Amino acid sequence: MGAAINGFHQLVDAHYEALFRYAFRLAGSAADAEDLTQEAFGKAFTRLAQLREQERAKAWLFRILRNLYLHKIRDDKRHRVIPLDSVGDLPGRAGSESPEIEPEKLQEALNELEEGFRTPLILFYFEEFSYRDIAEQMDLPIGTVMSRLARAKSYLREKLSPQTESDKSDKNEKCEKGEPGVESPDAVNNGKLERVIDKTGRKEVSDAVS
Repeated sequence: MGAAINGFHQLVDAHYEALFRYAFRLAGSAADAEDLTQEAFGKAFTRLAQLREQERAKAWLFRILRNLYLHKIRDDKRHRVIPLDSVGDLPGRAGSESPEIEPEKLQEALNELEEGFRTPLILFYFEEFSYRDIAEQMDLPIGTVMSRLARAKSYLREKLSPQTESDKSDKNEKCEKGEPGVESPDAVNNGKLERVIDKTGRKEVSDAVS
């Protein structure tokens, strides 16, 4: 039993920050992230026998936390999100450098995404999961993961781009109505969101848990 407890403490030390960071991006607040992280580790402790490959510990913990989060929000209808399933690729803006994005703005934009689009984006850009790892996490085909990533990235790029309030209102109205985008953003600054995330995504979450 003592060996199991020591092994669990090592698991917590190795993965607490990453698990909290993931919970923070999913839930949108430090308090909820702390609750989810503690609950996930508690559930993990009772299921340690299921972890047969230590190199898969992070993915295993992330799956436990995501399931807890999904259970938490299943009956919560108060959270308003943007449905992207019926929306085509949103148009991107070309030509300008990545703007400085406040961490709060980035999190607000993430909160507006449905969980099925938010999770692959978080795992891919913040936690550096591969397409295959995300597909296993979410029980989805790799092609579906790639499609959801493209749509979520396009939405965030457009949401975080400098624009007038009337522009934002018009685009949000189109998105809520399920109208398709005008053009594909594939050829438009594909590195833009990655640079924004590098500037604002990882540091403030790390600061929050240090």
